[in-house]
Amino acid sequence: MIQEIFIIDEDKEVLKETKRIFKNKKEFKFSSMKTDEIDIALKNIPSLIIINADTVKEDIISLCSRIRENEDNSITPIIVLSSNDDKQHRIEVLKNEVQYYITMPVDDEYLYYTIKNIIGLMYNNRRVSPLTGLPGNVQIQAEMKKRLLNKEVFEVLYFDLDNFKAYNDIYGFLQGDEIIKYTARTIVKNTHKEDELNSFVGHIGGDDFVALVGENADYEKICQDVIAEFDIGIKNYFSEEDYERGYLEATNRKGVVEQFPLTSISIGAVIVDPKRFYNTLEIAEVGAQVKHTSKIIMGSSYVIDKRKLRG
Repeated sequence: MIQEIFIIDEDKEVLKETKRIFKNKKEFKFSSMKTDEIDIALKNIPSLIIINADTVKEDIISLCSRIRENEDNSITPIIVLSSNDDKQHRIEVLKNEVQYYITMPVDDEYLYYTIKNIIGLMYNNRRVSPLTGLPGNVQIQAEMKKRLLNKEVFEVLYFDLDNFKAYNDIYGFLQGDEIIKYTARTIVKNTHKEDELNSFVGHIGGDDFVALVGENADYEKICQDVIAEFDIGIKNYFSEEDYERGYLEATNRKGVVEQFPLTSISIGAVIVDPKRFYNTLEIAEVGAQVKHTSKIIMGSSYVIDKRKLRG
């Protein structure tokens, strides 16, 4: 996934330097803008903001406060570059939830590893699901919102397991967690394989997942590949007897034996065009509809929302 880094700088010298030292790292995208264009950066919800305090027009502390007051960027890390090495000044800036204050001139290697490590730390911190290690709802919403604000055309794939409760009831929650982890690995592998730089996979919770891919990604192939791999590997989580029989048997509270199909995966795909969708809630509503249609179909399946744009 591409890491967008915005540099607030009036003369673009820092942009030139960072592009030079990251020239072989295609997953890092650097953009520079002036102080009065900061709202553009905030709307894009960047992975990191770098401020060249020597050139910005606004007081550095008030500028950082403005960034922190923006709801979508309340946890976006900030690096301040400045030639002011006064200790008290540095402390005052750091008190304002700035992650790093680097005195210029700065060594290339030092800047490179500072940026790289902050991005890595944020990535790990945002992996809020202890079970799958995937971003949760806050990051999912932020990623969708960012793409909508940028007026991107993208696809959202909603994943849900079928008959998973029956599996948990029979095999137990620990075994159920293993299926959740297997599902996450399958979705991540096939999504990133198709759209390495512009894809995003999140864990909504329980057995629900979401993937976002760029306009040029073959989202239908992703659905097909996920289903193919899932259906092959899922047999490893059932006893030979249950798998050969093709269904599970469980006794309900009334003592009646019920039969449940084996666990499968349903996918609902939504093509997001900014001319049609205005917010993430609208996307989620359509996603729920197509996923529900997919779940009606026996076995693993996917359904694509093909409704036309707003008139």
